[in-house]
Amino acid sequence: MKESAIELIQPAKKTGALYPLNFINAETVSKVQRFHKSFPMYKETPLVSMHGLAKELGLRKIFVKDESYRFGLNAFKVLGGSYAIGNYMARKLNMDISELPYDKMISDETRKRLGELTFVTATDGNHGRGVAWTANRLKQKSVVYMPKGSAAERLANIQAEGAEAYIKDMNYDDAVRLADNMAKENGWVLVQDTAWEGYTDVPTWIIQGYATMGREAYEQLPEKPTHIFLQAGVGSMAAAITGLFADIYGDDRPIITIVEPHKANCIYRTAKADDGKLHIITDDINTLMAGLSCGEPCSIAWKVLRDYADFFASCPDYVAAKGMRMLGNPPVGDTRVISGESGAATLGAVAEIILNPACAQLKETLMLDANSIILLFSTEGDTDRESYKAIVWDGKFPSL
Repeated sequence: MKESAIELIQPAKKTGALYPLNFINAETVSKVQRFHKSFPMYKETPLVSMHGLAKELGLRKIFVKDESYRFGLNAFKVLGGSYAIGNYMARKLNMDISELPYDKMISDETRKRLGELTFVTATDGNHGRGVAWTANRLKQKSVVYMPKGSAAERLANIQAEGAEAYIKDMNYDDAVRLADNMAKENGWVLVQDTAWEGYTDVPTWIIQGYATMGREAYEQLPEKPTHIFLQAGVGSMAAAITGLFADIYGDDRPIITIVEPHKANCIYRTAKADDGKLHIITDDINTLMAGLSCGEPCSIAWKVLRDYADFFASCPDYVAAKGMRMLGNPPVGDTRVISGESGAATLGAVAEIILNPACAQLKETLMLDANSIILLFSTEGDTDRESYKAIVWDGKFPSL
């Protein structure tokens, strides 16, 4: 029998006051969604119902939010970057974001009032492309730093949006520190979803921006899910969806599980320690799931996940590869979803837990059965096509 390579923890239920969700509640997220709807290229991404796959896994239903269609950028990240940049501009103009829809944001009048801006960020690929795309449409500049091992295709996509972009010989968290230092030295605007003391506004706006994806899914769902599985890097996307659904459903919310790769499981480690501290990975991080290759949790996101997520899971890389192949080659009748390494991590984890007899206890703990309705977010398409083909076509990272 194959051993279970997935680690799962269920922290004790929190008592007393929980972290307030007013910044990510349904009313706030409706405002965020209106901002995104002002973009002429806005179109809600599909929520795919995979009945055949659910049947094969012994589940009632599986729904997958396919973000490969988002703004033509093949990933969801632009939702956060654009909303953060919009809020920064609105604040500079003494306006509310509701007064700065897309047409005003890109206008010559707005640019004249703001002057020349340079937005800088660190990224594994998708976030940087979203920042570069937004800056390009604002006729502003952007600078993007990527950690070592970043895919050349992702670098090229960022450069195609007019950004100065570089792959640096450092890990992701050091690239964030580089971006922060360069912003301070040059008077640039840092657009990062990692929060620290003195830098919380932009990460908060990014989390809020991601929530548009969750709001769309909520509106598209024909019924309430019993389970939501969310992948995490620094945790901002996971916090956005967790916070929104916790606000909507309260104590009756779906069971929420946070999924990370073993080699970048900073949130899992923080939850496991349960000592009031953020646990940071300082070693080199080498995981297939490039978009989740982060060693330091976002402090704001962690507070949401700490109080409202139910389980935290740490997984080997092969589960993401398995998820990619399953989404790309579903049972007859199901819609194919082209999902990248980070996008498919959650389905791979669910499948491993259900199909591997060694995970029987995990399956029971998570209450996965024939009545389960699963909601997943495929947060990226084949943003690294060479890697996608190697995994889906050639069988790289087989199950162990």
